[in-house]
Amino acid sequence: MKFEIKHEIRGRIRIQAGGRFTPTQADALQYYMASQKTVQSVKVRERTGSVVICYAGAREKIIERLKEFCSEEIKVPEEYRQSSGRRLNQEYGEKLIQRTICHYGGRLLLPWAVRAVITAVKSIKYLRKGIQALRRRKMEVSVLDATAIAISMMRGNTNTASSIMFLLEVGEILEEWTHKKSIDDLANRMSLHIEKVWMLAEDQEVLVLANTIQKGDRIRVHMGNVIPFDGVVVDGEAMVNQASMTGESQPVRKHDGSYAYAGTVVEEGELTILVKEVNGSGRFDKIVSMIEESEKLKSSLESKAEHLADRLVSYTFLGTGLTYLLTRSVTKALSVLMVDFSCALKLAMPISVLSAIREASMHQITVKGGKSMEAMAEADTIVFDKTGTLTKAQPTVVDVIAFNGESPNELLRIAACLEEHFPHSMAKAVVQAAVEKNLEHEELHSKVEYIIAHGIVSTIEDKRVVIGSYHFVFEDENCEIPEGKKSLFAQLPDEYSHLYMAIDHRLAAVICIEDPLREEAAWVVRELKKTGISKIVMMTGDSERTAKSIAKRVGVDEFYAEVLPEEKAEFIERERQAGRKVIMIGDGINDSPALSSADVGIAINDGAEIAREIADIVIGADDLGQLLVLKNLSDLLMRRIHRNYRAIIGFNASLIVLGVAGILQPTMSALLHNTSTLCISLNGMRNLSGNGGIEEK
Repeated sequence: MKFEIKHEIRGRIRIQAGGRFTPTQADALQYYMASQKTVQSVKVRERTGSVVICYAGAREKIIERLKEFCSEEIKVPEEYRQSSGRRLNQEYGEKLIQRTICHYGGRLLLPWAVRAVITAVKSIKYLRKGIQALRRRKMEVSVLDATAIAISMMRGNTNTASSIMFLLEVGEILEEWTHKKSIDDLANRMSLHIEKVWMLAEDQEVLVLANTIQKGDRIRVHMGNVIPFDGVVVDGEAMVNQASMTGESQPVRKHDGSYAYAGTVVEEGELTILVKEVNGSGRFDKIVSMIEESEKLKSSLESKAEHLADRLVSYTFLGTGLTYLLTRSVTKALSVLMVDFSCALKLAMPISVLSAIREASMHQITVKGGKSMEAMAEADTIVFDKTGTLTKAQPTVVDVIAFNGESPNELLRIAACLEEHFPHSMAKAVVQAAVEKNLEHEELHSKVEYIIAHGIVSTIEDKRVVIGSYHFVFEDENCEIPEGKKSLFAQLPDEYSHLYMAIDHRLAAVICIEDPLREEAAWVVRELKKTGISKIVMMTGDSERTAKSIAKRVGVDEFYAEVLPEEKAEFIERERQAGRKVIMIGDGINDSPALSSADVGIAINDGAEIAREIADIVIGADDLGQLLVLKNLSDLLMRRIHRNYRAIIGFNASLIVLGVAGILQPTMSALLHNTSTLCISLNGMRNLSGNGGIEEK
């Protein structure tokens, strides 16, 4: 395949193919380039044949890989094709074109008698649905559709009946496509993207790439981590959160012989799992089913619209009867029957919500349901965690101060050996510092235990090793500062966060970590207040000194230091009981209880897996400004829904009045009603924002 370079800057190149890609070629190219180590991101647009590649490293390697590309030789996993959405777009695009050509082509080319027969045959489907609803003793929209089509056919208005069915078919196609596309996008964002796992090799834990794991391998999953593959527990015991797969609200106990599902999260304990399935497509399918079936993901406005739609069907029939009794005009009565509010209500509201969720995903924001966006729009209080949220997700080690005579590098090596087992921004900083100093280590320690919001405990050469906060090391573990080192301890630099490590109950090292404030944090806090957020709070397990400094620079209304996970959750519960709508934003294992307690839990993408799993919304780690995008999208979605309500009620009520007055014939009322439903639904598919600005006011 030939490519032409259209534009490039350092680290980014845009190329053009000779023509448009097929969905298969586009998937193959995106999968092939994304699998290259130096490639950071790839965007392939099949219609234009355009490819944008962001990379790190040598440009020549990217060019060389493009020259070697051959779509026929690339084996793309089925789950990757399934979640890309390209085949889905092509399928529904072809359906829409085919249906439109058949409808209008038939009108131009076929004689009336043939069209009448075709219309009669097509009407059977709608009539059957109406009859089935009546048999279930339910007055649903399908009954109105069937009645309108049947009366049109009986009056000899086959063109009107055909037009009604065409509009219903187009609406069904658009609704089905938008629904599937939004759900598939959401499921893809919720699917596993785990790069490395701990594999047991000769009873030694080895960190390996996830794609190297084979059926029959044994992996170990620590507390706070996602289980990457389906398998059987062969060792250990843990409480596992299975909400993403089964919808269970309470964690499930897993032990020897239990079956563990990929994508579930170890909340407490650890497990050794014998891998039974490495293919991810099953999880994708399960997530899709979960999203489709989960009522809790719907916003209250969506649910109200559905219930209202069903209730209005009876009133439409009642209005038809009353009109006939008062006017003795069949035509005027039919004008009421041909118009109903329920069709537009049931169709437009879910499409608007799913479209908004899809648009949020374009901004790298994963929203797990319309309920979250509705709560986001209504929220008046935000609680921020500090580390990894208001501060950067990549804190760095600036110094290791030794207290036991060992070299700083040796102490850093020991700390990294323990910290690499657990997902936390501070732990990642320690591990990264050891990597940069080329400090390799063997797994000499015993089992590593993580105590939430406190620290890590293990044993090395029969000596108890603890790493964590001041409270944990000195108050809970009763560790001591070595003699002659108290003056050194008193001189620890205030501008850094401190991670304490003790060996055999004596302080061995203090790791100084720079936890720089995000450049955009203060601006985001100011802008959030402009959107209607009246109370912004920061809560952290860090020291009072550090918390006070950050709070002052950011401009939050309140801050709380040295708080435990349960205290964060208790604070949120008190705020909710006081009548406030609360958003919680965090990234760590210790934030999980608070994320669950809040009206909207928002996790940072680079944070702990359990935080992402529990949260209602996940935002990228690069820019807190995504909170403003999310808030704007949520506000605009609510405005659109309320405006759709007014439009549906106002327009359809006008049609009924005009029909009863004899100004509009029933067939014209039906046509205008279905056209308005389609227009409102198409409007609901439009992006709420564009070109970085908000279009709707």
